[in-house]
Amino acid sequence: MLKPLADRVLIEAAPAEEKTASGIIIPDTAKEKPLKGKVIAVGPGKTDEPMTLKVGDTVLYGQYSGTEIKLDGSNYLIMRESDVYGVL
Repeated sequence: MLKPLADRVLIEAAPAEEKTASGIIIPDTAKEKPLKGKVIAVGPGKTDEPMTLKVGDTVLYGQYSGTEIKLDGSNYLIMRESDVYGVL
């Protein structure tokens, strides 16, 4: 597993919605990028800024935040802790 450095976190994005609230099925081409996910790994933080996120937190982040990476057949996002908006 990847161990993030400094103030970075590794996030597994929540799956995109398959249906709307009214039951309409959304095709793959129209699905929006998820804006929440689960923290899989966290870096040690910076010496003057300790990490506040921990493994297992469910977080909200910006639509274009982070860098998508593929590890062991799964897709993840790696981003700075400051790119995370909040913890659910």
